Amino acid sequence: MLSQFEAERQIVEIGRRIWERGYVASNDGNLSIRIDRDRIVVTPTGRSKGFLRTDDLVVVNLKGQKLAGRLEPTSELGMHLFAYNRRPEIGSVVHAHPPKATGFAVAGVALAQCILPEVILSLGGVPLADYATPSTQEVSQSISGFIDTHSAMLLKNHGVLTLGEDIYQAYYRMETVEHFAAVSLTARQLGGASPLSRANLEDLVRVREKLGIAGTIDICYDCGVCPNSSDEASGSTDPADATNDALVKAVIEEVRRRTKQT
Repeated sequence: MLSQFEAERQIVEIGRRIWERGYVASNDGNLSIRIDRDRIVVTPTGRSKGFLRTDDLVVVNLKGQKLAGRLEPTSELGMHLFAYNRRPEIGSVVHAHPPKATGFAVAGVALAQCILPEVILSLGGVPLADYATPSTQEVSQSISGFIDTHSAMLLKNHGVLTLGEDIYQAYYRMETVEHFAAVSLTARQLGGASPLSRANLEDLVRVREKLGIAGTIDICYDCGVCPNSSDEASGSTDPADATNDALVKAVIEEVRRRTKQT
């Protein structure tokens, strides 16, 4: 476990990073680090993460009782405490609003496509938790179905939550989620992503096992997003993709027809 001094220094550093990268605006977001079995250092309410000082930070126990600090802890403290109490191995929690990933959360779209090996290896998947009113117990309830098996999740109409053994891992996972969202959005704009095959995914599962990476990997083969075995055997695709392909072909044919007439 870290000393309180080192935990405060790291929170100030990562707070500045998420602000500089545009993952938070104004006083948004909150970060925390566990410093021993029953205490965490957490960001205060009403302070920009880009301008934190070490003496702004607050120490609380896992019951939420303030032990030290001149300011009040973040109003999202309950979400952090819920994560630490459910996952004793977790050493840090980061909550932010990176624009592209939050856009997916606002659209109600999970980052579920199996398209990036790095995401599958490191995160397994990024589920979408139901909407919950910020700063209420509803948030803990909304993530309860994912918190035991995932270290990154979208919060519907709210933002992103990541967990890590330390604050750097939690922050890197936030970066990965936003990068995943950016790539997914670009692929959609270009006509749709090309998911990895079932064989590719099974290879990645074996790599995860060899590396000892814990957590759930969200591969179902039958969700309509990733290809399943019957699709691969027949060469068919999702109906929506087939419709898009037909539309593209029709446009191309119409362009060719008009070109010949000119």
